[in-house]
Amino acid sequence: MVFGNVGTLSFNCGVTAHLEKMEYVQVHHETSGWVLGQVSEIVRKTNLTVEGVEEIVHGTPVPIDEKEIAVISIVGFRDDRNLLQVPRTPLKAGEAVYRADEDLIKKVVGLHENTDTGAYIGLLSGHDIKVELDINTMVQKHVSILSKTGGGKSYCSGALIEELMKHNVTVCVIDPHGEYSSMKHKGVVKKTIRDFGVSPRGYEDKISEFATDTNINKGAKPLKFTLHNLDAREILGLTNIKNVRSFLTMLRKAVDTLKQTKGNYTLSDVITYLEKSGEASSGTLVSELEYLNEVDVFAEQGTKIDELIQKGRCTVINLRGTPPDIQELIVNRVGNALFELRKMGKIPPMMLVVEEAHNFCPQQGQVACSKVFRTIASEGRKFGLGLTIITQRAAKVDKNVLSQCNTQVILKVTNPNDLKAIASSIEGLTQGMEEEIQRLPIGSAIITGGGVSMPLLVEIRPRESRHGGESVEVIPSRRM
Repeated sequence: MVFGNVGTLSFNCGVTAHLEKMEYVQVHHETSGWVLGQVSEIVRKTNLTVEGVEEIVHGTPVPIDEKEIAVISIVGFRDDRNLLQVPRTPLKAGEAVYRADEDLIKKVVGLHENTDTGAYIGLLSGHDIKVELDINTMVQKHVSILSKTGGGKSYCSGALIEELMKHNVTVCVIDPHGEYSSMKHKGVVKKTIRDFGVSPRGYEDKISEFATDTNINKGAKPLKFTLHNLDAREILGLTNIKNVRSFLTMLRKAVDTLKQTKGNYTLSDVITYLEKSGEASSGTLVSELEYLNEVDVFAEQGTKIDELIQKGRCTVINLRGTPPDIQELIVNRVGNALFELRKMGKIPPMMLVVEEAHNFCPQQGQVACSKVFRTIASEGRKFGLGLTIITQRAAKVDKNVLSQCNTQVILKVTNPNDLKAIASSIEGLTQGMEEEIQRLPIGSAIITGGGVSMPLLVEIRPRESRHGGESVEVIPSRRM
């Protein structure tokens, strides 16, 4: 029952039945009808004193009078236009407070189940209500999945990619550690207290895997680039050279000459030409091209874009075994190609998923692919190129990229800098939820955006496919 001083944004109520933090309640307002609230805090007040504790320790029974009090934050109600509103006058003291009816939660929060464009990500904590994120909204307004190490971000992203594949959404995954190729195989859905309605399933018929190193990544198709289709500026873009203008004329002359004399040429041909040219400044360029040549990412026959990106399929670009700086160059090349081809309508609308995003679009410093991710984050939505960034260090991701992600899935985060970065980029995050992020159990997330009008505490559904990102045990434990 409502008691004490009552405001328009929160109120106190006495607790007479089992109630947990973050649960939803409802209370009747004299003009607005049923209003939805959420438990932001619960305290138990008692009359037990220090002296009383001493008496109990010495065996003297002490009667303990205790009362539970909940602090409720008002979520609001839907008006005649179906707009979310908050009552403009306080609730009356003495009004009864009930556990919220699921239909009221769905209506006020704006949850819809089994929709054509809904990606089923999990169940609303404490309720058997499916939480679905709108796929169109995610592609148009981008997604971020944030968590500390071991918080379940890769597991969660796998569940989201499964949903995209079910809806025949074209997906490209940048996979630095080779975690996502396991989605081809059926997983094991462990029995839990809650029934998520998920069955094991593999997605081999939906996934194409490409890798720069096919010796390490068996079963993957080789990812190669051709020099013939690249101009001098694009070749320089694959190097770590920052001052492009200084070397552009020199490289352009070499490329144009080789095209006229040899037709198909290799990096070795370019290096030989530059060495013979005798130009004093060619040394830096030659050393960069020699490094590219050693990595063996160029071939006479490169990977065709219509082979790499196929409508309704998921492409995993497995970069396991590739040096970090070469990973950046490859991601830069792929990102630019996807953006330009999507602008021209030569590939279908799609979602680009980037693991370990703090390495590819860092807040401090520049890497080869920093610019393309800023471009995709700010302009990709106009052309149907969505971006999902996954990271364990929110504070280390470029704020220009993170701020463009309107759908956020936040698992357990404890680093103060990361919490600050998250809090500053989410609208509607209450003080209670900010504290809750630090205490989230593995498998639970706070989700905002994606067609959801307010932050929600969600239990992420089990994966249907095999999870490839499990932690390795140094000393195997004996389990009965």
